[in-house]
Amino acid sequence: MGKISVIAKGAKKNRSKYLPISINFCFGNFVFFKGKSMFSLNEGEIIDSFQEFLSDLDTLTYTSYLCELIDISMAEGESNRDLFKEFVSTFYLIKNKVGDMETLIRAFELKLLKYTGYDLNFDYCSKCKKRIKKASYISYRYYGGICDDCSKEGGVAVNPAVYSSLNYLNKLPIEKVYRVTLNNDIKDEVFQVLKGFIGQNYAKLPKSLDLLNIIKRSE
Repeated sequence: MGKISVIAKGAKKNRSKYLPISINFCFGNFVFFKGKSMFSLNEGEIIDSFQEFLSDLDTLTYTSYLCELIDISMAEGESNRDLFKEFVSTFYLIKNKVGDMETLIRAFELKLLKYTGYDLNFDYCSKCKKRIKKASYISYRYYGGICDDCSKEGGVAVNPAVYSSLNYLNKLPIEKVYRVTLNNDIKDEVFQVLKGFIGQNYAKLPKSLDLLNIIKRSE
């Protein structure tokens, strides 16, 4: 059915049967019925509630960010099975503490761009189409790297190591991201590059990471 809005009447009441199946992050099988204007929840079965995310600020913030990415990138009623699979897989990888969470989030952002029609090209110059192994400039206008021979416009200069990291993460299955180790400088620059693409292509920028970034800067 894709992304849909659902009403769970009385879910906030302590004894409501809907309370445990309507909490944040809950993954399950649900039965809805269509009302005049939107769907209403009838019943549900929890597969995984992911409530352990609530006990750690970093985990809570990053998983809230993932949910926000889904929300801003998809229209009501839009279905995207590939993206849903990557989304759930990322939740389980975070739950099981597989690899570096920040690197995993960057990999998911790349999958999000890909499966919503904004796949990035790192193997060929996005202007002249010449094959390239590395580059020091990424174009937001042309969705990929720009070779040394082409004019640079509508993008950002990057460290070649950042370019290589993006290229590798873009091709890597999400469940294998744990193999990747990036230093903090590269992670920060990768984040800024992808933030630019997200801000350009979706209705708005997610706000979930703002609080975490403020806290980390104050430490």
